[in-house]
Amino acid sequence: MGLLSLAIWTPICFGVVLLALGRDDQARAVRWVALIGALVSFLVTLPLYEGFKLGTAAMQFVEKTTWIPRFNINYHLGVDGISFWFVLLTAFINVVIVIAGWEVITRRVNQYMGAFLILSGLMIGVFCALDGMLFYVFFEATLIPMYLIIGIWGGPNKIYAAFKFFLYTLLGSLLMLVALIFLYTKSGGSFDLALWHKMPLAGTTQTLLFFAFFAAFAVKVPMWPVHTWLPDVHVEAPTGGSAVLAAIMLKLGAYGFLRFSLPIAPDAAREWAWLMIALSLIAVIYVGLVAMVQKDMKKLVAYSSVAHMGFVTLGFFIFNDLGVAGGIVQMIAHGFVSAAMFLSIGVLYDRVHSREIAAYGGVVNTMPKFTAFALFFAMANCGLPGTAGFVGEWMVILGAVKANFWLGFAAASALIFGAAYTLWMFKRVYLGPVANKHVKELVDISSREFLVMALLGAAVLYMGVYPKPFTDVMQTSVAELLQHVAQTKLN
Repeated sequence: MGLLSLAIWTPICFGVVLLALGRDDQARAVRWVALIGALVSFLVTLPLYEGFKLGTAAMQFVEKTTWIPRFNINYHLGVDGISFWFVLLTAFINVVIVIAGWEVITRRVNQYMGAFLILSGLMIGVFCALDGMLFYVFFEATLIPMYLIIGIWGGPNKIYAAFKFFLYTLLGSLLMLVALIFLYTKSGGSFDLALWHKMPLAGTTQTLLFFAFFAAFAVKVPMWPVHTWLPDVHVEAPTGGSAVLAAIMLKLGAYGFLRFSLPIAPDAAREWAWLMIALSLIAVIYVGLVAMVQKDMKKLVAYSSVAHMGFVTLGFFIFNDLGVAGGIVQMIAHGFVSAAMFLSIGVLYDRVHSREIAAYGGVVNTMPKFTAFALFFAMANCGLPGTAGFVGEWMVILGAVKANFWLGFAAASALIFGAAYTLWMFKRVYLGPVANKHVKELVDISSREFLVMALLGAAVLYMGVYPKPFTDVMQTSVAELLQHVAQTKLN
């Protein structure tokens, strides 16, 4: 078993053990087993950083063994500069989620912790899979634990939200399955992604494949106009579910564009880039305006996620190194910042049991330590220089200006909306005099909550001040992908 298999199966095995052995009367032991499982799962990913070779676009830490011989389906894993950081990000966020849910979850604790550990392993599998069918299995399997997390520990309309999440994402993925089967037959019976990337395909075929993949990945990102499931799901999901959904699950769709849409259908990607850019700008501008009028904090941050992911897809389809690398950096940064934003809302919700902005006011007077963290994460969400939120957006805007000045101008002006809705929410919730007796009775964050905020704060600050380790890893892989997309593959 190689390092990637360890990264995938360690959390899954711990999760299965928790499901099999844990009970509510053993909640304390269950929490400790979950924390040990999450920490071990993160530690086994660290040797990947030590062993990763810079300056090559080749897949590293490759593992390949036959899985289903009859259909030539292989258990084939590997990472390159594009997928590498998402393995570490997923494992890190999993540790934070386990600590965040330590005291909050009091029923079915083993199932809650087990679901997150299994989900973590499956998402890492998506980022590592180099076999088309293995990718599809991991991609779809992530729906099951997330569906249960929303449906069991969610809010009053949790069943509606869980079904909406499942149906939207499953329906889109069925077209991807058709595309995978077509590529399997076209390649002479192989699900090998490297082989698919080299196959010459006619223009019409590429277009059909591009939109089949678009159906799966655009819903997952989610891009406008197929984003409507996300606010409903975020509002109903438990805090940990919202954090993982925003931090990692949305990235599965964006990653799919880089691994499937661009390299397999490069001509179609270039031909339809105008559409992707238009949808991305609508997400950044229109959805940013929608976020401004939200009364529910979770809904506001959910729409904010759609707008931030619009920067990601914009970066990918302007086809220059700054844009694509900026999109990937934005994905990683959004993983830290969005998780922090949702967990901050969770801290308030655990005390007041309301997500309505109007239920708060003057929180700084009773929770000064927490407000300091909340301000820092709000600034990162705005894209303040020196935070992780700035780096990716700045690179995408530079790449957009390089491609077309007005494109860059439109993207840059959208940052104003981000600052407007984030700071307006912060002002109404945290600043001013104490608004009511609920706020007056608030108690500042505990040492456990401080640890969660500090971990995410350190990650956001480190990436904002010193993004070089992140960009160095992806540089060569991005250059090769763009070179590949630039070369025509028409018959």
